[in-house]
Amino acid sequence: MTRILLVEDHEEIWDFLSRRLRRRGHEVVLATDGRQAVDQARAAPPEIVLLDMNLPVLDGWAVAGMLKASPETAAVPIIALTAHAMSGDRERALAAGCDDYHAKPVEFDRLLVQIETLAGRGNVAGPGEQA
Repeated sequence: MTRILLVEDHEEIWDFLSRRLRRRGHEVVLATDGRQAVDQARAAPPEIVLLDMNLPVLDGWAVAGMLKASPETAAVPIIALTAHAMSGDRERALAAGCDDYHAKPVEFDRLLVQIETLAGRGNVAGPGEQA
């Protein structure tokens, strides 16, 4: 089981993603604004962060930078979730500290592959699982 911090302020999206991820055995922790995301990640670092880039309080760009600058969370992979699908947006997300990029609307099967790839890259395993 992978512990995922889902940072999303739109209820329809976090509800959809959290239910589907939990059905696949992942533990999902929710943050609905950027400040809450940073605080939760520092208090109990997740194995992966799914980060909406348009958030209240602190936007995803600032959150990614703060998490990558903090020793407790620097190694935690971040997947940017964003409606920004313009030329250069992927590069901007990666430059902000995100490890991967997923344009909305979410293609759930593709997102699962991204999660598994990043979890495998970090040799992340939940209790009782092999990395």
